[in-house]
Amino acid sequence: MTRHFTNALSNLQSMLGTMSAYAEGALRLSGKAVAELSRSIATEVIAGDTKLDTMEIQIEEECLKILALHQPVASDLRQVITILKINNELERIGDLAVNMAELVENLDSFSDSSIEKMDFSEMLQAACGMVKDALDSLAYHNVTLAQEVIARDEKVDTIHSDNHGVVRDLILKYPAYTQYYLNGLIISRCLERVADIATNIAEDVIYLESGRIVRHRHNMENSNAS
Repeated sequence: MTRHFTNALSNLQSMLGTMSAYAEGALRLSGKAVAELSRSIATEVIAGDTKLDTMEIQIEEECLKILALHQPVASDLRQVITILKINNELERIGDLAVNMAELVENLDSFSDSSIEKMDFSEMLQAACGMVKDALDSLAYHNVTLAQEVIARDEKVDTIHSDNHGVVRDLILKYPAYTQYYLNGLIISRCLERVADIATNIAEDVIYLESGRIVRHRHNMENSNAS
């Protein structure tokens, strides 16, 4: 490994660390906007998405430059590929944070009504916790933590599945507020996708550290067992 490659990879890792912190921050801020029905916080999340998009492009360009100039192999190649993949996942987290923030205005318009409100606190905590731990597993090369993140995805899936039934029942009870509940289901779907992304990042960490591709393996195991 040449000194130039070492420096380029170190810079790339630093860029990804900055983007990780920004994406996680956007997600938590969006969750806060939903929990507090804060239009000002939602606006802040939406306005910050351009910065995350710019970071994604810069990291992708740096990855492609390293691949072209240094032609890394083995574990060095795995590092660049993993960074390229996680870079895309982080941008998707930012997009989902924006999607949730864009619904806050509509949800807030129902804040004074007497209908039963949807509670996203458990799902928010679970999804945000998965993202944090997935990114920590990357930063600290912790395969055990990555495996724990993957195992927790089922909980978020279950909450989202339950929300479908909750929304159906509430729409039947309060048909005039159908839009509120449908928007709530969209937020539930966003959080379920966030958890999927955290799982993807954790799987990428396992690949980076061990060279094993574990993506979709749990799905195949479930299929074989049935």
